[in-house]
Formats: sequence, structure tokens, C-alpha cells
Amino acid sequence: MNKKFLSLLLLIVPYVLKAQEKGIDEKINDWFEPITEVWEGIVFWEVPFIEIPLVVVLLVLGALFFTIYFKFINIRRIFLAIGVVRGKYDDAENHGLEKSEIYVVDGDNPDTIKDESKEGEVSHFQALATAVSGTVGLGNIAGVALAISIGGPGATFWMVVAGLLSMSTKFVECTLGVKYRDVGPDGTVYGGPMYYLSKGLGEKGYKKLGKVLAIVFAILCVGASFGGGNAVQSNQAAEQLAAMMGMQGGSTGTIIGVVLAIVVGFVIIGGIKRIASVTEKVVPFMAVIYIAACLVVVFSNFSYIDDALALIVREAFSPSAGVGGFFGVLITGFRRAVFSNEAGAGSAAIAHSAVKTNYPASEGLVSLLEPFIDTVIICTLTALVIIFYNSGGIFEYGGNGAGSVIIDGVAVGGVNLTSMAFESVIPWFPYVLTLAVVLFAISTMISWSYYGLQSWKFLFGRSKIADITYKILFIAFIIIGAAASMQAVFNFSDAMILALVFPNMIGLLILFPVVRDELVKYLKAINIKLTFFK
Repeated sequence: MNKKFLSLLLLIVPYVLKAQEKGIDEKINDWFEPITEVWEGIVFWEVPFIEIPLVVVLLVLGALFFTIYFKFINIRRIFLAIGVVRGKYDDAENHGLEKSEIYVVDGDNPDTIKDESKEGEVSHFQALATAVSGTVGLGNIAGVALAISIGGPGATFWMVVAGLLSMSTKFVECTLGVKYRDVGPDGTVYGGPMYYLSKGLGEKGYKKLGKVLAIVFAILCVGASFGGGNAVQSNQAAEQLAAMMGMQGGSTGTIIGVVLAIVVGFVIIGGIKRIASVTEKVVPFMAVIYIAACLVVVFSNFSYIDDALALIVREAFSPSAGVGGFFGVLITGFRRAVFSNEAGAGSAAIAHSAVKTNYPASEGLVSLLEPFIDTVIICTLTALVIIFYNSGGIFEYGGNGAGSVIIDGVAVGGVNLTSMAFESVIPWFPYVLTLAVVLFAISTMISWSYYGLQSWKFLFGRSKIADITYKILFIAFIIIGAAASMQAVFNFSDAMILALVFPNMIGLLILFPVVRDELVKYLKAINIKLTFFK
């Protein structure tokens, strides 16, 4: 399989040679932008009169409902979630599940179903690291810069609100991901919304609806893997690398994209076990480096922290001119938060489905840590770095209409704006940030390649041909993303990831009672007092 994959990878070589032609990046962008505009218009359809995209309304109300229904599980059970990740409850968790409690579908015989904790492929920590690597990425660096550029400091407040509410949504979808997963004859786990939509809704008597939603989700997830999980990452990594090396214009983005494609290609041929082994090492390392740098900037502006926080809250409800008004700021904050942590989109449930456990709710609890790490902590720190940088009025909030701000007559946006903000305090940090950006990009692309591949196999079967075909297409989009413009790539990626919300949230709003039952079962197993569900 590896030889075939590497042979197909060599098909990129002619593309590299062609990249020497002047203006190939512009040609790719000209092809990409019209597709982006059409798709964005469909996904971000606004509800009449209130002029808020339906997808944002669905996400906010859904997350609020889950938070209230599960009695603020996002706050009450956060320390329990940390304990699960640390392995504190492994002994109780992996023993004692009765066969009568195992989910049976399509005539399965409970006597033939193996211990789910043995059939899983990765540990709680590896599943979390894989999922976090798919969410903690350039959305936290470039995406936050984009949010601040367009929505001003107030967008930060709504990102945090969205992050806290999203923890409950993530808990629900990842619990369902483990509950309804498939395990192949060779022990490979197949899971995610495709399976809980088809199986779970079928169990509730909505078999046809479940199949339709599962297929729609799988198609959209493949597209999202090419966009938000791929093109955005290569785009911003190429931007930062080009800026550091003084390479601009021509075929620069394409060449960098080819290099990234080759690196990612060598990792994704190994499947979830290799992906998990890479992400569990890379993600903590790069997250610690990035958070440490943010804290250096924050403490160097210690006297301005209270002013910055006051500005964030004030601008959240009374935004300054040019940032789109109250709803504009709110939508910008929620849009960037969802793109960053993907709660409600269901993508992370695919990675969490591969965990070794008898109790689906255990992994649901682990997953609620993702939005907290990703949005509440890392996105907030990035936003503070940029707000501190602009405390002297270096640029005007609201952007230039293309997701950038004007600094000294030059349009600056995304990762480059974040880099300049760090450089103002730590002159040498842009070099470290470049490394972090590349690692973030690669780890996110690796994780999303797994999400997309699982969806692709759901649609086209689990053959080697299907496997290779998807990976070649995925690699091609690394090159396309590196060559296209930032705004076009972000718009396309936002639309693809947020489109997943429609089929996924329908399933979550029907299946949430199943999650309640699984939570009760798990809390009993680990002898945690049931304070709300008996």
C-alpha cells in the first residue's frame, strides 16, 4: 500500500515543475473564489427580520439547551473529565459492563460482541490529543486575528461564551460517537456522526431520515476536511513561511504547499494509530510553547489587562463603528469559535470514537475539555496579544473588507497580524511562531485527513482503492489552499465546517436522552454520586 501511495504522490512532481510558471497562485485563486462565494451564500442564509445566519441560531440555541438540560455539565464535571484523561477511573471503566448493556444493531448477537475497551484503538489521552490537534490549530492564531480584525475586541467575549456553551454540545456528540461506533473484523474502529445518525435515529424509528442525514454529513465532512481541516492550514502556514523567508508572489504558495503535502502524506498512510502517536507528542509540545509566549506578552502588559478586559466586554455589547454592530460582532465571535473548536459540527466525534472504553459517556466527558482548551484559553490569549498590540491605535478595527487591517499602508491579516503582535514584545518570536504555525497546520491536517477518510469510506466502502483515492485528493487540496487567497480559503472553510451543523444537530436534538442514560451508567460504574439523573 505504501509503494502505491508513494507512486501516486509522485504525480505531484509535474505540478511542482509547472509551479515555476509565473502567476500559478493567482490562477488557482481565480478558480477557487467563485466556488467559495456560492457555497458561503448557501450555508450562511440569514433568518428574515433578525438577519442572523440560521446556522448560528441553531448552534447557539442547541448548545444552550444541552447546557441547561445536563445541568451545566460543562462546569460541574470539568475536574471529573481531567481525572478520566489522567486514567484515574480506568480500572472501573474497563470492567463490569454487562452484555445486556452493549448496543445491538441489525441482528447482532450480544454473545459475539467483544469488549469495547479492547476493540478501541487509542487511549483517552490519545483520542483527546488527536481531536485537539484537529481543533487547536491556525483557527486559534489566524482565525482569532481575523475575528479581531473584523469584529473588534468584542468578538473575543462572544468567542468565550460560545466556547463555554460548546463544551456541552461536544459532550453530547462524542458520547454518541462511541455509543454507535462500528468495529471492523480487523479491530479498526469506524465512528462519528455518520454512524450515530444512521444507527441512532434508526433505533428511534427514523431509519430513512437517519440514512439521509448520515450521507449528507459524510459528503459535507469530506468537503470540510479539504477546506477547514486542510486548505486553511496550508494557506496560513505558507503565508508565515513565505514572510519569514522573504518569498512573495509567483509560485511561492504552490511550492510550499507541495512540501507540506509530502510531509503530511508520509504520516497519514499509517492510519489512526500513527496519527495518535504523532499528535499526542506534537500537540502538548506546541500548545505549551504557544501559551507560554502568550503569557509573556500578557504579563509584559500587566497594567493594561484590566483595561483590555473592560474593552472586550464593552465592545461586545456596544461595538465601535465599522465592526458590523452588535449582531455583527456576536456572529463574528460565534463563527470563529465554531470554526476553532468545531462543537456542533460533529467532526471530533470521529476521533473520539476510536477510544478504548466500555462507557461512551467517559469519552464524552473527556471531549468537553476541547472547547475549553481551544477557545476559552488559547483563543482568549491570542485575542489579548492582538488587543495589547493595538493599544496605541496602530490599526482600525473593522478591517478592510477582506479580513485584513491596514498598518503603515499595507494590508495585514491572519497569522501575519498575530506574528507582528508577538514581535512587538518578543522580537525573535516570529521565528518560533513560524515553527508553531507549521506544527499546528500539519497536526490539524493529519487529524482532519482521518475525519475525511472515515466519511469517505462510509460513502464509498472500506477498500484500499477508496483509501488511496481520498488521500491523493486530500494532498491536492493542501497545494490549492497554499496558493489561494486567505479570505477565499477562510470563507470556503467556514462554510464547509458550519454546513456540518445542520445534519449533526438534528441528530443530537433527537438522541440526547440516550446520552443522559449513558452518563447515568458511567457515573454509577465509577461510584460518582448522581446528583441530577436518577
